[in-house]
Amino acid sequence: MIEVARLHRTDNGSALKAFADVVINQVLVKGVRIVEGKNGLFVTMPQAQGKDGKWYPTTMLLDEGLKDELQEALLGAYNV
Repeated sequence: MIEVARLHRTDNGSALKAFADVVINQVLVKGVRIVEGKNGLFVTMPQAQGKDGKWYPTTMLLDEGLKDELQEALLGAYNV
């Protein structure tokens, strides 16, 4: 079960369209992002910058069905 706990839209003209906090099976995940790409909107999981300056994921969904469910829930909430 996925619940969008908070959604904050950005109006800065960049590809980043929103930040969100979601609850996935009673686990709160903060900092999920909605981004505008070449093929439309998509969802990315939180990342942290390493000492080498590169960005690394801090949370990953390994189940494809759960990834699809997350994308559907967040884009649905964003488009309301």
